[in-house]
Amino acid sequence: MRFPSRLIPHSIAVQITGIFAVSVLLGIGLTSAILFLFFREPDARDGDSLSATGIGKVIQIAQTAETLEELDKILDVARRAGFSAVRVPSAEFTARPADAPMPFATGVIAFQLRTLWDIEVRSADFHPGAGDGLIVQLDDRSALVFAAPTLSSLWRFILRPTVLIIITMLVFVVFLSVYAVRWIIAPLSALGRAAESFGHSPDDDRLIDRRGPREIGQVADALNDMRTRIRALIDDRTRMLAAISHDLRTPLTRLRLRAERIGDAELRDGILHEVVRISGLLDETLEYLRPGLREEPMSRADLPSLLQTICAEFGDVGHDVAYAGPSRLVRVCRPNALGRAVSNIVDNAIQHGSTVRVSLRAGTSGAAEIAVADDGPGIPAPLREKVFDPFFKGDDARPAGAGRGFGLGLSIARDVVRGHGGRIELLDHAPRGLVVRISLPPTDPLARGAAGRGNIS
Repeated sequence: MRFPSRLIPHSIAVQITGIFAVSVLLGIGLTSAILFLFFREPDARDGDSLSATGIGKVIQIAQTAETLEELDKILDVARRAGFSAVRVPSAEFTARPADAPMPFATGVIAFQLRTLWDIEVRSADFHPGAGDGLIVQLDDRSALVFAAPTLSSLWRFILRPTVLIIITMLVFVVFLSVYAVRWIIAPLSALGRAAESFGHSPDDDRLIDRRGPREIGQVADALNDMRTRIRALIDDRTRMLAAISHDLRTPLTRLRLRAERIGDAELRDGILHEVVRISGLLDETLEYLRPGLREEPMSRADLPSLLQTICAEFGDVGHDVAYAGPSRLVRVCRPNALGRAVSNIVDNAIQHGSTVRVSLRAGTSGAAEIAVADDGPGIPAPLREKVFDPFFKGDDARPAGAGRGFGLGLSIARDVVRGHGGRIELLDHAPRGLVVRISLPPTDPLARGAAGRGNIS
């Protein structure tokens, strides 16, 4: 059921105040209606046990009797009206102390008589085998004993209306809670999800939905404006660095051409090595800054083929890199981006170890786990989170290797993994070394269906 938008207040403060006001008014109205419909004074057919008003009237009239004969006539009329009042000589009953605990049903009637009629009532055993009763002392010689109320009567006249009130109130509380979730909490949750996905999804440039209360719309507009400005700053930075890279590549190319004509082989190789190194630094920086890996569309890819290709590329240049895992595992991902992330991790591993093993393990519902293990010196636990920071040099964490690049490889890998909704962590590798584990979550069925219309990469 949808309410006309003009009838819904546009302010969170008004909506919350309205919810509380409606809850209070409904509570008062429903309680009054239930009491009016279900609660009534019991008559003779219901038994006399819970008629505190009737018992009070009988006691007041009995206190006006001047003789025992008059008292017996009054009690006879009361019995015909449904109140089983018995006159008992004081010597025939044993009264419990005033502070003695009473049965629950008896205590309810005693409380009503005490507060409404100013009549002190005790629970008494007036003779053996008679059970509990309500006793009211008339004088030093006699007292009136009324039958103790039963729990069935208590349920009929007190507990049943109370239970109905509670159930009805719970229904309306649930109804109002659904409204609160639909119109107040849901837009806030959407804002949280949109803020969390910014920078991790190819769809993160879509404007945040501003439906909901006025304050949430204002926050959505502010976040949309902030996202636009952040995207503009990133694009400006990327264009600036691309221009710098282009301007630097031209003199680097001329320097490479001139270096190749140097007759001294040692000097020539040294200069060419530095030129290649600088060019590689430029490529690494641009790759980290460009959005291409995050904007790659999802497609179906065979992960074992992707990982085996990476291992073969490193093996062709003399590194001991091998794959272990299933021969086929198709899942939806960004294959180029995921391949670049694994390549960066393997490249980091071969800098510090002589043997690298890449393994793949299939999980349930399309989940997968990729592990890259090396036999290097490892990374101290305090630095394992810091190595993912941009421009943190790997040789600061693993002194055995000769660091290359700007320290952006693991940062790129983490961004790619997070873009897939996964996580990346560093673990110890027994007996020595480091394991970089990538955990990819189960594939979204919608994404799986959309990507299923394409070819397997």
